[in-house]
Amino acid sequence: MTILQAQRIIEESLDQATKDQLNGLHGIAFVAVNKNGDVLAQHASGTRTQNGSDPVDNETMFYFASCTKFITAIACMQLVEQGRICLDDAEALYKAVPELKEKQVFDVQTGELRPPKGDITLRKLLAHTAGFGYSFFDPRLNMYGQKVGRTFAEWSGNMKDLTDQPLLQDPDTIWEYGINIDWAGIALEKITGLTLGEYCKRCIFEPLGLKNITFFPDAEQKKNIMTMLQRDPSGTMTQRPHLYQVALDADTPEKQTKIFNSGGAGSFGRPSEYVQILAAILNGGVSPKTGHRILEQETIDTMWVNQIPQFPDFARAGPEPADTTLANRAPEMYPQAGNPPQGWGLSMFLTIQPGETGRGANTGWWAGISNQYWWCDREKGVAGMICGQVLPFGDANVVGQWFACEKAVYDALIDT
Repeated sequence: MTILQAQRIIEESLDQATKDQLNGLHGIAFVAVNKNGDVLAQHASGTRTQNGSDPVDNETMFYFASCTKFITAIACMQLVEQGRICLDDAEALYKAVPELKEKQVFDVQTGELRPPKGDITLRKLLAHTAGFGYSFFDPRLNMYGQKVGRTFAEWSGNMKDLTDQPLLQDPDTIWEYGINIDWAGIALEKITGLTLGEYCKRCIFEPLGLKNITFFPDAEQKKNIMTMLQRDPSGTMTQRPHLYQVALDADTPEKQTKIFNSGGAGSFGRPSEYVQILAAILNGGVSPKTGHRILEQETIDTMWVNQIPQFPDFARAGPEPADTTLANRAPEMYPQAGNPPQGWGLSMFLTIQPGETGRGANTGWWAGISNQYWWCDREKGVAGMICGQVLPFGDANVVGQWFACEKAVYDALIDT
């Protein structure tokens, strides 16, 4: 298969997926690049609103949600390179963020808080082994909220909805997805004196020549924002309020100062720009387009080391999410024959063995709650992203297109 044939397959697949905007998808975008930052395949299909007239195109702005985590990790690792923070120095982290030292574990058996058995470090925050969770995944946070008379709304824009959450585990005892990388972003803000968004703009986006990744879309960008839909259990989709509407409504600097810059889920952008971050990673930390370096090769290698070899099945057969309007229960996010060991690096999932789509060993990837998925294959020099904008997470329509488009790219590379 040639890359032109792969492009046609991708176009046909995505266009078919958006034909039925009631039970299929209203819009979706895909792009894949090589380590030179050159586009291998790219297509956008559908409309920005359900059954609307404005097409999804290369200028459409998507909410990136947890795809933000990789950006935040790059920012934090820049500080590690500069010696401003260490991966494994708990006391230095506590000095920057004293609140972390005061965190206690909520014991569901007793209904009480207790001191943690172990320290929190930047490494544990990036590896999701620090002990924090998400209220929409882990019902224990809702139990704790009932006890103290409050809820935890991670998309409220109020930092206290995250920072008031207790630990759910002792550090380094289990992998649990949660607000860990939000805390890493808070540490960065304390150390640099900048908001996370401003730091990322200065030290990641601008060096890479990216003008359309932001924590607060401006008026022009909001004209191209992708609306968010909700799929009900029957499979039907309807328009819903944007999950992170509070950030879209913050249209002045004064309003923006009141909104938490979420390192775990705060950014918006164009997929075509996000993949240029991935291209820089493929290219040893240097943008192939601007020549600016954002990370050293050694740092990237460190990020790609599996942090949880003791939990080889950490993402298999998870429990029912606490809020099924936000996340589906997924027996496995990236199925692999024979169930080989799974891994987690510093902010991303690692498919340690080569994947069925054609991706190479130790490919890093992750996702966003409204169904955005990226991957970065350092072995084969390929990276890509697919973006839907529908809840709950784990939408079969988007995941199916992700696998189909990714496979088409690799099938073409095999024949070149």
